[in-house]
Amino acid sequence: ETIDKKIRYNQILEILDGKEMTAKEIANEMWKRGMIPNNERNFTAPRLTELSIKGIVEPIGKKKCFWTNKNVSVYRRCNY
Repeated sequence: ETIDKKIRYNQILEILDGKEMTAKEIANEMWKRGMIPNNERNFTAPRLTELSIKGIVEPIGKKKCFWTNKNVSVYRRCNY
C-alpha cells in the first residue's frame, strides 16, 4: 500500500494529540479506526522518526511494550 506521507503524518498526529504513546500503540489505534490494514508498527515508526527530525513530535522516554515486552520509545507532540 502506498500512501502520501502527509496523510500518514496527519493520521499519526490525530491519534497522538494530547497523548503519550509508542509506535505500536499508535498503529493499534490507527488499525482500530480503519486507517491501516493491520496494527504493524512499521506503518508508524518510520513516520515518527521523520516527524521527530522535523521537530513535530519528540521521544520522551521508554516503556515496556505490552505486545513485545521490549523497552520502546514513547512519543508526544511537541509543544510550541
